[in-house]
Amino acid sequence: MIYKPREDSELLAKYVKKYAFGLVLDIGTGSGIQALEAAKKRNVKKVIAVDIQKEVIDYCKENIKNKKIVFKQSDLFSNIKNIRFDTITFNPPYLPEDIKLKDLTIDGGKKGYEVIERCLDDVNDYLKPNGIILIVFSSLTKKEKVDEFIKNNLLKEKVLDKKHIFFEDLYAYLIEKSSLLKDLEKKKSKNIKYLTKGSRGILYTADYGSKKVVIKKKLPESKAIGRIGNEIGYLKILNKKGIGPTLLFSNKDYFVYEYIDGLFVLDFIENLANNKKSLKDIKNIIKNVFDQCFIMDKLMIDKEEMHHPLKHIIIQNKTLKPYLVDFERCHKTEKPKNVTQFSVFLISGHLKKLLEEKGINIDRSKIIELCKRYKKEQNKENLKLISNEIQ
Repeated sequence: MIYKPREDSELLAKYVKKYAFGLVLDIGTGSGIQALEAAKKRNVKKVIAVDIQKEVIDYCKENIKNKKIVFKQSDLFSNIKNIRFDTITFNPPYLPEDIKLKDLTIDGGKKGYEVIERCLDDVNDYLKPNGIILIVFSSLTKKEKVDEFIKNNLLKEKVLDKKHIFFEDLYAYLIEKSSLLKDLEKKKSKNIKYLTKGSRGILYTADYGSKKVVIKKKLPESKAIGRIGNEIGYLKILNKKGIGPTLLFSNKDYFVYEYIDGLFVLDFIENLANNKKSLKDIKNIIKNVFDQCFIMDKLMIDKEEMHHPLKHIIIQNKTLKPYLVDFERCHKTEKPKNVTQFSVFLISGHLKKLLEEKGINIDRSKIIELCKRYKKEQNKENLKLISNEIQ
């Protein structure tokens, strides 16, 4: 089925006429209106127009004769290999399934925004550093979700237009690579993908040479000040002691460290079988974490959150080495409490029960007593007394 030009097509064409340049990719070409508008421009060298439907491409090849335009069948970028574009235009299907008939020209997925999400998740690999994306979508798609996809892919948007028609608003966006994304790509980071976010930071994964890495930047809506710089500073100190993921490079806005292929500590323990080897592995992991906590105590660095480090300890799959992560709240203090906080974590309800299921019994009252002793004198002897209670 050919998507005939409507209000959304005309709105996008208005800005294709104004902004398109260089090598152009027209995704979901439909009737070919955006490809034709781009091809009219002198500063447009070539247009590759794609559509998921073969009948659409056949129609365009038969009815549109323009030496600048090449038509080919492709589901988004699936048939586009090793090409980067100056301009990418996209009038996506954007209606949720509950308000339309089954029609690929308007079917945006269950929620209406899935096709846009797929496109934005992959678009960086096909866009030149100073390239632009011109896209139109409806308020029915949920603007906040589109904005989220843009942010998650280290892009930035400019609202070119908003037009109200019937029961919806149409938005025309110009999207570009953020300065952070450009900087990372200059440093040869590739395949940058959103990973997760916390209360203060947002994480991405990427390929850096032969290594998989994690990129951490401040969450835009976070009101915390100086956390990125603080974490960079403490990672530099702690890496020298073998603590934390290996810091590779950084600037004032972000830092990059080696990816740890593993599981969070509770998930790791839960997945272990109940046998002697697992029992030994758990004890070694707990001892290793205690050793790292002790080093931080002696450096008078308080990591914070070791009393509830559910997402602050990752067990590497191959080596079973526990890595401490997230040092944004680290600070200097005369009374660090990393060892005592981790001790509290071990005797907390859920973990204590889980350890018992794996064959490790911990005397809660004894641990509390030994923590008080350690608190008075933070030395190896008192640390050993605590770790020896993990039986």
